[in-house]
Amino acid sequence: MSDAAQPTAAEVRAAAEAVKTALDRHLAAVERRSGEDDPAVFEAFNQLAAAAEVYDELLYDRYDEVTPFEIPGAEDALPPYTGPEEPNALSVLIRRDYAVAEPQRLLAQAQRIEAVEGDEGSPASGTVHGALGLLFGEFEPDEIASRHKEFGLEEGDSTLWVTAADEPAEPGEWLEAPFEQVDPQQVVCRFDVSAVFDDEIDDVDEDEDDDGDEGDGFEDDLAGDLDEDLEPLDGDRR
Repeated sequence: MSDAAQPTAAEVRAAAEAVKTALDRHLAAVERRSGEDDPAVFEAFNQLAAAAEVYDELLYDRYDEVTPFEIPGAEDALPPYTGPEEPNALSVLIRRDYAVAEPQRLLAQAQRIEAVEGDEGSPASGTVHGALGLLFGEFEPDEIASRHKEFGLEEGDSTLWVTAADEPAEPGEWLEAPFEQVDPQQVVCRFDVSAVFDDEIDDVDEDEDDDGDEGDGFEDDLAGDLDEDLEPLDGDRR
């Protein structure tokens, strides 16, 4: 970036003052919130995130420095819950990703299924997609998740969303497009599992090994913090 395009010191200072103001507004909103999903708290949170992002960018452009904290942006948070207070129905949406790490192991498992069912020699077990069809037709998804290594699969990210509704859906209503009508404001709770969390632990462990000053207690604390990421995401930070 050229010197002419760089922000001025006054602009950086003004951005810092905006962050301070946003912090005060956020605290005031939290202190007088009317409930867990108070829209005023949600709005103040987003304003604080936006102000912090502007300050961080200007600070970097002017001084080649960054802030020591990170505030999730609005796109990283679910909006406040606006669903029924006493839901009469719910939907559980689950996505689990896998990599086919060992195709031969998968094919062997499919052939065992065919042998048990008396369908040996069927072309279905001779291809990966056919073997997957046999596998998921024979076992429940939860069993596959617990035994994925036996089937030659490697776990990826997974997420589970629980959404509320006033009434159950009509039979067959959403089968053609089961995930298209998800309303984020109807999400009661959400649970995420990702290798990203493991990477964060590894990064911190490497930093602490370099310092050589932290004991095992730090790792335990961090693991506890990450466990909290798998708890229901509530309030304005859902």
